Amino acid sequence: MTERTSVTRRGPVTALVDATGAFFEPAGAAFPGAVAGDWERAAALDPGAFGPDGSWRLDFRCFAVADPGGGGWTLVDAGVGPADGPGAPWCPVPGRLPGLLTEAGIDRDDVHTVVLTHLHEDHTGWATDADRRPFFPRARYVVQRAETAALDRRDPVWSWVVEPLRAGGQLDEIEGVRRLRRGLTLLPTPGHTPGHQSVLVAQPGGRDVLVTGDLLVHAVQLVNPAVAYAHERDPDTARRSREESLARAAARGAVLATAHLTRPFVDVPEAGGA
Repeated sequence: MTERTSVTRRGPVTALVDATGAFFEPAGAAFPGAVAGDWERAAALDPGAFGPDGSWRLDFRCFAVADPGGGGWTLVDAGVGPADGPGAPWCPVPGRLPGLLTEAGIDRDDVHTVVLTHLHEDHTGWATDADRRPFFPRARYVVQRAETAALDRRDPVWSWVVEPLRAGGQLDEIEGVRRLRRGLTLLPTPGHTPGHQSVLVAQPGGRDVLVTGDLLVHAVQLVNPAVAYAHERDPDTARRSREESLARAAARGAVLATAHLTRPFVDVPEAGGA
């Protein structure tokens, strides 16, 4: 795979590629509803995602958002995590996030908020360490209550993330839209999971950034938001969230910050073109 930059900045938002690898099933199986035209447009938009024999290559990305004036950070998602984390059965572990934070000049103690878009293994790996201690010791971890309510207690993320953070008083379970601070708003975008959320970073005088989490996971869903992902919990709700969010992003000229495309920042394509 072509080497890509692991740390990319756009205004106050820093993209951090925790890991890169191939998905465990071909792209055609993951997006069975996509047609030839969808794949052609997706390949033009994100050619790095297309591997040999129909394989799907993807990044596993976190985003750090700087406070106005500096001094503190909000992290969106926590990557695939260490070799012994919950993502080990299928993610390309260990992730690189600890070293990337150093490279980006971000001290873990300066991360005051960790937003978890949802509770899948590849987005929660560095939430705690092997001893179930918060990896970001001074942070509150923000997740939608609908997400924790729907998580199976047998899911390894429950014991890796939810239990220890609740026990330590660092898990902030919210409901609905939440303004974290001026210019930083959490938006429910359910469907991929019941409590999935995205993050809007408003920039006065500049282009807003919408951190999408798994609202879309491949460029084929960007060029055709109606294309379902085989591992979405509720495909119809996911489609509505995707269509509505992309329409709002396009209307306000926002840039998308993507978790799994091989480009960290992309524009919403015009209808009918890449």
